[in-house]
Order: sequence, then C-alpha cells, then structure tokens
Amino acid sequence: MYKKIKFSASAMCFDWLNVKSQLKEIEDLDLDYLHIDIIDGNFIPDFTMGSSIINSIRSGTNMKFYYHLMVDEPRRIFDSLNIKKKDILAIHQEASKNLHSDLVEIRNIGAEVGIVLSPGTPLDSLEYVIEDADNIILMTVNPGYKGQTLVPQTLNKIEKLDIMLKSMNLRNKISISVDGNVNPSTIPEMILKGADNLILGSSGLFDKKNSIKKNFEKIIKAIDTVK
Repeated sequence: MYKKIKFSASAMCFDWLNVKSQLKEIEDLDLDYLHIDIIDGNFIPDFTMGSSIINSIRSGTNMKFYYHLMVDEPRRIFDSLNIKKKDILAIHQEASKNLHSDLVEIRNIGAEVGIVLSPGTPLDSLEYVIEDADNIILMTVNPGYKGQTLVPQTLNKIEKLDIMLKSMNLRNKISISVDGNVNPSTIPEMILKGADNLILGSSGLFDKKNSIKKNFEKIIKAIDTVK
C-alpha cells in the first residue's frame, strides 16, 4: 500500500518462460495482491490459467491472491481453488444467476467478497447486493484480453460509484478496484475519481520497455502527482 492505494499484480501478464524470477521481483516490491484472472472460454472468449497452474503458483509465494473469475456460474469452480482467508474472490455480476447466494458462499469460504462490473453494466445492478461486498472491480476495458484501450466512460463510473458508496456510508468498508489500461498516464485520474486498488497489467507493471521495478517506480511517481 502507498498513500492508501493498494496494488495488485496481474499474473495474466507474466512472461511464462520466466515466472519464478518475475514472481520474485513482485514479491520484492511488497505489493498487496497477486491478481489471478480465470477465463473459461464461455463467459468471454480465450482461456487463462487452470486451477493446477494457479495452485502451483500459490505454493511458491506467500502473497495474498485476488481471484477474478470471468466464468459462467463461478460458484462451480470455487472448490478447485486453494482459497485462503484475506484473499479476495471476485465474480462478475453478469455471470451469476444467483449473485447474492454466490456472494454468501464466498463469505462462508473465508475470502473477502468482490463483485465485478464490465464497462456496459450499470451501477444500479449492485443495488441489492452492495452491502455484502468488500470490493468492487470496475472493468475499464471489456474483459478478456490484455492490452486493450481504456473505455473513457468508465472514468465517470468510478466517480459515481465513489459517490454512491459515500452516500450509503460504505466507503470505508468497500474498496474500488480498476482493471484495464491502468498505467502512469491513466492512474492519476482514476485515483482522483475514487479508485483505491490498482490492478496492474501489460501497460503498467509489465510494460516490456522497462523492468518491473522501474515500471513500479513510474507508477509511484504518477500517484505522487495526485493532490
């Protein structure tokens, strides 16, 4: 955490030929979470890591995990993951037929409860479940592929969610994560709008032009510009 901002490193963006060394670099930065994107090929196209790979990574680090399930009916795979207390387990509002029941099950597992909204999903879809959440992810790109362009309307969505949470006296309980095109050029406005958990991927922490350490230094400098 830096200036009340938390950081999540997206494992989806690992150089898979050098996972061990990159994981060590991330651990040395003392980031808050390792962000685990799970894609099933149904909710959205493509696939990422299966549970065997994820659990193997888990055995090699003490970092807390931030699971982001881009999976139809996500509850069906909860048991395949080695979820620990203080992990975040986040599921898409659009992917769950019985969202409230799934959120209760996440709480029963012992993880912190996350709800994800894609860019086109309105905030009022949270109306009857938001009190059950610890964390809301606002996708700032459409889910599925790394390296996409920011959807500009999502910046105002961050601000509206921040206002909503404050009006409900929930702002100290629920954090706002942003996922997609989170980098030094976009971070200042995201923070000004209310984001306090940055999910860092290919355009930020894993920008191939620099080392992970150098990229994180640039991210810190971007945060320092926010007044």
